[in-house]
Formats: sequence, C-alpha cells, structure tokens
Amino acid sequence: MTTGKEYVTAVFEKVKAQNSHEAEFLQAVEEVFDSLIPVFDKYPEYIEENILERLVEPERVLSFRVPWVDDRGQVQVNRGYRVQFSSAIGPYKGGLRFHPSVNQSIIKFLGFEQIFKNSLTGLPIGGGKGGSNFDPKGKSDNEVMRFTQSFMTELQKYIGPDIDVPAGDIGVGGREIGYLFGQYKRLNGYKNGVLTGKGLTYGGSLARTEATGYGAVYFAEQMLKARGEGFAGKTAVVSGSGNVAIYATEKLHALGAKVIAVSDSSGYVYDKEGINLETLKQLKEVERARIVKYTEHHPNAVFTPAGGDSIWTIKADLAFPCATQNELNAADAKALVANGVIAVTEGANMPSTLEAIEIFLEAGVSFGPAKAANAGGVAVSALEMAQNSQRTPWTFEEVDSKLYQIMKAIYTNSAAAAKEFGEEGNLVLGANIAGFLKVAQAMSAQGVV
Repeated sequence: MTTGKEYVTAVFEKVKAQNSHEAEFLQAVEEVFDSLIPVFDKYPEYIEENILERLVEPERVLSFRVPWVDDRGQVQVNRGYRVQFSSAIGPYKGGLRFHPSVNQSIIKFLGFEQIFKNSLTGLPIGGGKGGSNFDPKGKSDNEVMRFTQSFMTELQKYIGPDIDVPAGDIGVGGREIGYLFGQYKRLNGYKNGVLTGKGLTYGGSLARTEATGYGAVYFAEQMLKARGEGFAGKTAVVSGSGNVAIYATEKLHALGAKVIAVSDSSGYVYDKEGINLETLKQLKEVERARIVKYTEHHPNAVFTPAGGDSIWTIKADLAFPCATQNELNAADAKALVANGVIAVTEGANMPSTLEAIEIFLEAGVSFGPAKAANAGGVAVSALEMAQNSQRTPWTFEEVDSKLYQIMKAIYTNSAAAAKEFGEEGNLVLGANIAGFLKVAQAMSAQGVV
C-alpha cells in the first residue's frame, strides 16, 4: 500500500519534470505538498483517486496577445494570461495582476494558492488568476484604457458571473477595473457580477478596498489572542504601501498598535512616532508618488533606499509583509527573530521564502500564511458577488462584520486542522490541510472530471 509520503513525493517529482522552468509555481506546490502527507495517510482513497495530481494541473491555461496603441501612436504588444485552476467548489475566482514581472509561472503559483485561499473562506468559489506583463506605472489614463480594453476583448470570451470572476491585484485598482468592466459591458451587456472590486456606483461593495489589509489584521488578532496578547502598545513593520499595506496600517492603528515603517519598490521609510496614515494615503492613493516623499512632510522620518538595509532589520513586535512574493528571506527572518518579533502575518501572496517560514516556526513565532491571512480580499469579493446577485447593497458595517467572522473562522479551522494532524500551532500546515480537504471532498464527489 502506498504511503502518503510516497504518493506526495511521486506526484511532486512529476510536477517538477513537467514544470521545471516555473520556479514560483514549484515553490508554492512544494510548500503545500509537504503539509498534505498526513492527509493521504488518513484518507488513502484520495491516493486511489489521484486527487493531488488532478488538482495540481490547471483545468485551463490561457495565454494571449494584447496589442494596443500608446500616446505617441506606436503599436505596443503585451502578453495576457488567465489560469483557471479549479472549479470544484465554485466558479474560478482570482485577481488580475499587471506588472512587468508577470509570467506563466507567477500566474500559476497565484492560481494554485487561490484554490486553498478561496476554500478557506467557506464561500463557494474556485481558484483562478490572471494578468499581463503590462506596467501601468508611468502610463496615461488613455494608455491604460486602451490596453485594458484590448486585454478584455480577448479575456471576455472565457469569463462570466457563473464561470470565472476576476478582480484586481498588483497594478489593477479601481481605474483598471472600471475600464475592464466598461469593455466587458460593451461586448456582452450589463452583467455586474463578472468582475469584483468595482466602483460603488456600478455594483461594487463597501469595504472591498480595505478588505485584504483589515482581514490580515483580524487574522493576526486571533494569533495574538492564542498567545494571551493583544495589539495595545505593540509596534509593527508593514512592507508595501498599496491597498493591503495602507489598510493594514489603518486597522493596526485603530486597534492600538503603532506602525513604524512602510515601503515601496524604491525603499522604505521609518517613522519612530508612527506612520502618518493621512500622509501615506495622500502620497499613494492621490499623488501615486514614491514613498521617499513622506520625509518631505515628516522631516524626522528616515528614508532608506532599496539596496540598503532591509525594512525587516527594524525592531518591532509584529511584521506584515504586504508587498510581493519572496520579499522576506532567511536573513530577514533571522533579523526579525533576533529583534524579538512575536507574530508575522502575510498580507501579500507568498512573501516569505520556505527557509524564512521554517525559521519562524522553529523560533515559536506565530506565523499567518498568506492563503489564510490575506483571504479577506477574496472573501469580500465573494460578498460583492452575493450583493450583485441579490441586487442589494450592504452597509460598510455589515460587510466588515462578515469579514471579521470569516477571518476568525479561517483561523479557527486552520488551528483545528493543525492540532488534528499533530502539528498544533503550525498554521501553515493547518491552512493547507483545511483548504485542501474541502476541495478534495468536492472533487471526489464529482467523479473523474
């Protein structure tokens, strides 16, 4: 009889052979696979049904050309992607990322993670992800509009309210969602459930902008409660300065913690008095400026350019990596542990390397993995879908309350799964198992499809 370890190892070797050039995807797969060995020992029927190999292969991978015309009249060409990974528990759901780094490996890693994240929310949504290597930075509104219209002209063939519901991600905010929705509507008529993260005037949900950042803090709150602690008097470092970082900072301040550093791709700013949220929002949401400008408003703050000391060398009680994948490595983890960090909460997707995660777990640091801790955004996206279906908007307080309960349940279910499988306190293992089991049960019930 095949053991769980033998089965997982065999499937992973096959995945590596077939996807050897996709480093980010393989990293995400390895992290999940290591957690699932005890599941297959307990449920050998999933080995017989080959659930793991079926799950790790996307149901559909789309790659397409996106031609558009810039303001100089020059024709530009980018590449677009949509990976529809798993529809076992609902329509594909996952964001669109517009960034020069986007390639098939990154989209597949994000889509694979999304399967488990969406499962953990308890809502009926499957896993998907998409995007393009287009960079919206430095582009005019008209250039962004022309690109997004071309992108949606192709993507619209494969999405719909009950098929695949994209949302925003890095490089795709309210402006981009608006243009994408407008083009979809032009081609298909008004179907407001086809995208989430929409503006409030055309089917969007209150609290969607804040959801991922707020949700990460709500998850961290549960981790601290398990340690017998709270936010009051704690200091925090938050990487990034987009939606996730801004609203994690806002909620941390509201609950009594003090965020002392934030960053962007140009470097980070340290303010021992606490990051001024009003200034941060003005710079990032209104001016779209670099974080170095923060020091013009707060001369006592210190800016460190990229390439200098890492933001993770700052002494703080709490760390929230909210920027991008693999931003926190083993050296960063050692620095945080040496400085007494007690909890690390992933606001971005896979921001910590496997080596960094191992260091945190061995040191007894409470660690909130991305698929659990940053599920707030997709959770409220699903709540937006529900409001669209009902043609009924909910208040900010209603959505925020539902978000809090979802994040609390994700923590509870992840902690319970970790305990059940002999790794109490290991939320990486717990989240992977809790997310996987729901999908595996659905796949088993639906037969070989």
